[in-house]
Amino acid sequence: MPDVKTLAEDQGIKAVQDITFGSISGILGKVIEYPFDTIKVRLQSQPHPTIYTGPWDCFRQSFHTPEGAFRSLYRGISAPLFGAAIETGSLFFSYRIAQSALQTLDPSLPQGKGEKLPLKALLACAAVGGATTSILLTPIELVKCKLQYPVASSSDNGILTPHHRRGPLTVIASVFRNHGILGFWRGQLGTLIRETGGTAAWFGSYEAVLTALRNRSSLNIPPHSPSHTATDEISKITNPMSHQLLAGASAGIAYNFLFFPADTIKSRMQTEELAYPSSSSSSNLHTSVNQTKSKHTTFLRTASELWHQQGLKGLYRGCGITVARSAPSSAIIFTVMELLRGWADT
Repeated sequence: MPDVKTLAEDQGIKAVQDITFGSISGILGKVIEYPFDTIKVRLQSQPHPTIYTGPWDCFRQSFHTPEGAFRSLYRGISAPLFGAAIETGSLFFSYRIAQSALQTLDPSLPQGKGEKLPLKALLACAAVGGATTSILLTPIELVKCKLQYPVASSSDNGILTPHHRRGPLTVIASVFRNHGILGFWRGQLGTLIRETGGTAAWFGSYEAVLTALRNRSSLNIPPHSPSHTATDEISKITNPMSHQLLAGASAGIAYNFLFFPADTIKSRMQTEELAYPSSSSSSNLHTSVNQTKSKHTTFLRTASELWHQQGLKGLYRGCGITVARSAPSSAIIFTVMELLRGWADT
């Protein structure tokens, strides 16, 4: 029977690796995808009638802002980088912990080191991990969305541009002053739906595609090769980086497409004070909330109004560019994670 102290030390090491490696891979993925995420948020949260004809028009307007294209597209990235580290590290950590807990509760499941659980079990574990992470993620995404949202000013002929001299601390102070501590969890239901279902799709797609590629490649291994009797060797031969990249890209597409409407509603809720400012402070971040309290106060009310204004198209506005940026970003996250794990095991 394994020594309890050894098992505890091993679990502790794995936890540190999950959080550290997940944070690193998440940050790298966020740097790649952030400009596209900015465009997505601006498309999702624009008021009615819309001010952008599509992603390319939004890109074009971003390139013609006084602050320049780079600052416009990367504005507010500090909070998302922090969020990406927390989100990805938490997802990988909670995903593994959920698997360990499920194995403990159900001895009939595979218990050997390196053995994969059935896909249904992996989906359930991923959903638990996503739900847990959503609690940490909502406040960070609220700050991010407010920083990304463009607001018209009288000095730029009505062209929508981000607030000048705005930073994460300014937004945090404003939210706390106007709504208190619970204000940071505005849009939590949308984040919960997206992260619970999306994370199940994310890990599930990765595992399913990787398994399919492994099985396909194993058919090409010679029958008498030692690889047929060594699970670790099979994994090394049939899971090259190209397989990890492809599986990771598939996971990113599944995560973003399936639950995109929940993300759209969340973004709209988190930016409504900027989309419907009071007349007395239309260019000030410290917006009065009296006018907005009677508007999109709940997830369902926001969804209903968006549906009546823009229909299904409104719920999926920005989905194309989101899926396009999520494929390379997710591919990088999983590949870097696997590389770091492999480096740590050597």
